[in-house]
Amino acid sequence: MSIVNKKSPNIRPTLKTISRLAGLAVPTISRALSDAPDISEATKKKVRKIAQDIGYRPNRAGLRLRTGKTNVIALILSTDHDMMNHTARLITAIAAATRETPYHLIVTPFFPDEDPMDAVKYVVETKSADGLILNQIQPRDPRIAYLLEQGFPVATHGRTDWCAQHPYFDFDNSAFGRICVERLVARRRSNIIVIAPPLDQNYSQNLMEGILAAAQTHSVRVHRMESITSDTSSDEIVAAVTKRFEKDPYIDGVICASTTAAMAAAVAIEKSGRQIGLEVDLTAKEAIPFLKSFREKILTVFEDVAMAGDQLAKAVIRSIDHPDLPPIQALDIPKAD
Repeated sequence: MSIVNKKSPNIRPTLKTISRLAGLAVPTISRALSDAPDISEATKKKVRKIAQDIGYRPNRAGLRLRTGKTNVIALILSTDHDMMNHTARLITAIAAATRETPYHLIVTPFFPDEDPMDAVKYVVETKSADGLILNQIQPRDPRIAYLLEQGFPVATHGRTDWCAQHPYFDFDNSAFGRICVERLVARRRSNIIVIAPPLDQNYSQNLMEGILAAAQTHSVRVHRMESITSDTSSDEIVAAVTKRFEKDPYIDGVICASTTAAMAAAVAIEKSGRQIGLEVDLTAKEAIPFLKSFREKILTVFEDVAMAGDQLAKAVIRSIDHPDLPPIQALDIPKAD
């Protein structure tokens, strides 16, 4: 069925409008839009198509009064993050996963000078969403402790010490760190620096565990850059890595935890008069194939952030709709080439 020219600037479509056009009862329309399991997929598809064609939008204030729900999922993100590659892909994937559901996504930012807990408490206290998705997870993250205490649905991009109690999707950064060291060792690199994420975050600790274990196995030297992280600005990374090369001209390997950090490190390597792939090898992870277009000799490991976003959306929706079911939990293990 295709419905055209039904939108009107003066008349807001309602469930009754869809009911009349679909030839179905209003309760059936409501349940179809709510993805009720007893409504056939064909009926849901028909109803959603009509709703889209006529520009139907649920009255969320009325919905909350009737059901206590908003049909909103909030993704809370720091503004100080890798928007070019990782975060942009995550947002796209989560939004895509909610398209055929009653839920829609809002992105709630917080700034580096703000307490990350404030945005979480705002959503919970105002009941402006039914569930949350969080990243940059700490092992004993106070945000997760608060949400578990409140019984508020949350899915995390990363694991906590309490991850058995909540949904999560995580990339195996320990395996990533091991792969990076093994790749560098295979190229006869033995003096390696690491631009890691902030160490208070769980994935940074996992990354360093994997790197240090592999470094010990292969008897190579590893030094974590302490003055910078993968979240540091590009200019600061270039300056710090350049200075490090001046101090230790025997550095022959660099591991980066983000695309932007890898690009800045590449600039610093060349600024120091070295060539990537000859005197120095650089390895990094990325969510979108890009780094080899920037510098062909960069060694990359793929992180499937699209899968992460899809799984996180499904996990938080199930936590909202079926809190009695076991949480969805998954670990993405990277593979060496």
